[in-house]
Amino acid sequence: MMSEPPIPTPFPEPTAPAASRAEVFLRYLDYFRSRLASKLAALPAAELGRSRLPSGWTPLELVKHLRYVELRWLEWGFEGRDFADPWGDQQDGRWQVGPEETLSSLLADLHDQAGRTRAVVASHDLGEVGQPGHRWDGADPATLERILFHLLQEYARHVGHLDVVVELATGRAGELFSMERAVPRAPRPVRAPRRAVSRSSPPRTGSRTRPGPRSRCAARCRGAGTPVASGRCPPRRACRWR
Repeated sequence: MMSEPPIPTPFPEPTAPAASRAEVFLRYLDYFRSRLASKLAALPAAELGRSRLPSGWTPLELVKHLRYVELRWLEWGFEGRDFADPWGDQQDGRWQVGPEETLSSLLADLHDQAGRTRAVVASHDLGEVGQPGHRWDGADPATLERILFHLLQEYARHVGHLDVVVELATGRAGELFSMERAVPRAPRPVRAPRRAVSRSSPPRTGSRTRPGPRSRCAARCRGAGTPVASGRCPPRRACRWR
């Protein structure tokens, strides 16, 4: 049974006024989280813990991964806070969820993480550089603005992945569909093969038959006194008409 769809966050139109560049980043992050939740609500419960793709990830694992992505980049990386397990979404190089974790609990964790993300962005300038730490693997820390760009591409990519899973599992497709207006697409009708039509047309006869250019050229040659053998034109270099 599918869960009730959450109230969607409107798409942040580029023409909508925003107080700052930071607010633009936050609006897009809110929008992508909203799309993630709506598409998860469109899945039957049995689909949440199974994989539809050869890579093997499940929708529940995707939710947990995105929550940890925000944690790793902003709290552990940018602010330099200590965490016992900043890679808690992974085990042996793969995403993982515990048996006690459900869609409701994972979305609640993501919602809490969103609040912390907003707090981090509100308390720092976009040009501020992150704290040194293990997150950067020896490289110079990134600015807050670069981190937010990275988070947006993470969300855009993974929500697109979820689009594919939802379409495979339910037949529903579209960026902005809601449960009320989404209708499974009917199979496309099989078209009958087209009949082969000959492109060759019968030769024209009678009064509509016109001599070809070489015949007309030969007639001109005769009229000009140029010798023409067997109705054929002379070589191009000797012809006055070609």
